[in-house]
Amino acid sequence: MLSGDQDLPDGIGMARLAWSRLPTADGAAPEAPAAAQDELFVGAVESLDYEVIENYAYREEQAQRSKFWVPYYIMLKWFFALLIGVGTGLAAIFINLAVENFSGWKFTLTFAIIQHSYLVGFLVYILLNLALVFSSVYIVTQFAPAAAGSGIPEIKGYLNGVDTHGILLFRTLVGKIFGSIGSVGGGLALGKEGPLVHTGACIASLLGQGGSAKYHLNSRWVQIFESDRDRRDLVTCGCAAGVAAAFRAPVGGVLFALEEVTSWWRSHLMWRVFFTSAVVAVVVRSAMNWCNSGKCGHFGAGGFIIWDISGGQEDYSYQELLPVAIIGVIGGLLGALFNQLTLYITKWRRTYLHKKGKRVQIFEACLISLITSTVSFVLPLLRKCSPCPELETSSGIQCPHPPGTDGNFVNFYCSKDNEYNDLATIFFNSQDDAIRNLFSAKTFHEYSAQSLITFLVMFYSLAVVTFGTAVPAGQFVPGIMIGSTYGRLVGMSVVKFYKKLNVDEGTYALLGAASFLGGSMRMTVSLCVIMVEITNNLQLLPLIMLVLLVSKAVGDFFNEGLYEEQARLKGIPLLDSRPKQVMRNMNAKDACKNQKVVCLSRVSRVVDIVSVLQSNKHNGFPIVERGQNGESLVIGLILRSHLLVLLQSKVDFQNTPFPCGPGILNRHNFSDFVKPASSKGKSIDDIHLTDEELGLYLDLAPFLNPSPYIVPEDMSLAKVYNLFRQLGLRHIFVVPRPSRVVGLITRKDLLLEEDGNTATTELQSTSVRAYLNGKTAGGSVHLERPLLDSLMIEQ
Repeated sequence: MLSGDQDLPDGIGMARLAWSRLPTADGAAPEAPAAAQDELFVGAVESLDYEVIENYAYREEQAQRSKFWVPYYIMLKWFFALLIGVGTGLAAIFINLAVENFSGWKFTLTFAIIQHSYLVGFLVYILLNLALVFSSVYIVTQFAPAAAGSGIPEIKGYLNGVDTHGILLFRTLVGKIFGSIGSVGGGLALGKEGPLVHTGACIASLLGQGGSAKYHLNSRWVQIFESDRDRRDLVTCGCAAGVAAAFRAPVGGVLFALEEVTSWWRSHLMWRVFFTSAVVAVVVRSAMNWCNSGKCGHFGAGGFIIWDISGGQEDYSYQELLPVAIIGVIGGLLGALFNQLTLYITKWRRTYLHKKGKRVQIFEACLISLITSTVSFVLPLLRKCSPCPELETSSGIQCPHPPGTDGNFVNFYCSKDNEYNDLATIFFNSQDDAIRNLFSAKTFHEYSAQSLITFLVMFYSLAVVTFGTAVPAGQFVPGIMIGSTYGRLVGMSVVKFYKKLNVDEGTYALLGAASFLGGSMRMTVSLCVIMVEITNNLQLLPLIMLVLLVSKAVGDFFNEGLYEEQARLKGIPLLDSRPKQVMRNMNAKDACKNQKVVCLSRVSRVVDIVSVLQSNKHNGFPIVERGQNGESLVIGLILRSHLLVLLQSKVDFQNTPFPCGPGILNRHNFSDFVKPASSKGKSIDDIHLTDEELGLYLDLAPFLNPSPYIVPEDMSLAKVYNLFRQLGLRHIFVVPRPSRVVGLITRKDLLLEEDGNTATTELQSTSVRAYLNGKTAGGSVHLERPLLDSLMIEQ
């Protein structure tokens, strides 16, 4: 056995020798590596612990698990995937039913009243919208502040390793659902699709932690997902389910989770995400079939987005590639401008307006509601009614359409029965129905260029101003409305110019919608699949791909995507998929040269631990011990949250400054150190200790992580960045260059073979197999000192 390690549990001694020397807190030089400081924005966000903390409580729990635990664990993951799909589907059904019925009742009542009095109808329309928006902003400001906005930047940050407090609470879920109904039903220039992604993530998180303890809606038997890593996978399923429910696009939901929100992806997770999206599709489809029988009130054909244009343009000509590219350029320019304008306005709101209190936020949302209602009601009056065109009987479109219901050619305050108002056809419809009208095929010359330009300018301005208010707000559908408007304008020009080609204006409305979303959100693959799924037209896939590539390239020239800009504005430190170029000219030591190490001794006084926790905001501390030569050796890393658990329980305090015995391992379960997903966890201010307790000692060895990740000080910062992000780490120690190389681990050393006859596992590597044989035969094995200094993995 190794000398000098008898007082350490197995593994800690190995860690001691493997770690390079680090200075203590008292003798730290300015260029020394620092303790883990992931509290970049104090009080706002905190990093998640995706790394498995392999302390002895964890190892003991793993050893005590029965052979049935792994099948039960896997079965529960799939069962939760099923529940997430069903729950998100039901939430989407409820939101869509409520929004469509509120909108239907509002339009029906308004159209009925304006037949007798235009002014009274105008006032009723404004009051109905104002009541819905007020209910939304009141719920958000008074009950669930984290429900404001789309929630996608926060969820993207969570899946990137950053926990923003409150985004996954039960009250946030309630506020998101009911707030979306009020804000979308109230006619604001925003959508419910982004909030549905947040809704799915909340449902997944609540299931993962067994419910909500605060509202007594929890169950102990499902509280098996005790790590941030497992909860992260569930939230990923919830995000995909939200997109699948919003657009009825299960494959698009999977790709959205892969491309846009999650930072770590595995093949096993792909299966569960795909299963969850499939469950959502079945639930939503069942609801639509039930509603088609007329049991859903004004729901009708609206609500769940499917803009079927399969009856329109069936093919395209190479002559159309130029106007398609022009649409992509327009989408990139308008999308980048939208991102920049919303960024400036949101900064102004956060700096000046929203600091004045909740009443100002409520007043702001109500004022924007009044402006939106006035614009949508008054502008159609400025346009003259147009005579109904001759339509094919097979098209299924009638002109004028009965007032108060969804459809093309709306008769709004027209003097003759066979006339319609093209601007009211867009404004006086729910957003889903308005987009369906813009996408509709075989409705040539339904809209005039003047009406489309008027709507584009006004709705674009309203969308910019509305984004960032204290209501649940998505940008998918408003973006589609903006893009389809200028897309239809380009389509009108193409129809006029290419008279001999089979060109449809609705096709270009679809391409315009894709271009604006690509220019604003910078999605490509997932957005392409979503647009194909919701329009049921695979023939236009090449054109959609082209327009997305062009719009994204143009938008990237000016700024980042909408969600990245908003995440940065909210103080969420996202790690991009690639390091910055400047990092290739820096090394690990450069990144932490101005920081000071804050270490703790293996056996520390309680008062010293409390003092360290009170004096800084670090969330991880190196644990050091004096070696045989009096040098400080790092033996591991302990988290702040684990220290708080030990201080609160007090059962591990001891009178002597000597290492504890093995009995301490039985005092804690691994679940004691699990941080609740819906709370900030413990605080040092909540722990009260007597003077006698402060004078006691605490042995930290059984609770630390003996094998955290380390990098040499001269490793390039770009390489450190890739390691940090790809493994989902929270801390990395920077150490001096090791003096010895003791061996080499190759792919061969990591391959396992299972003998079917003996049910034993055999390693391919001779050296590792010899180690295991020696360990098995004698209970211990002699390892040469060089084997413990460093391990190098061959790529």
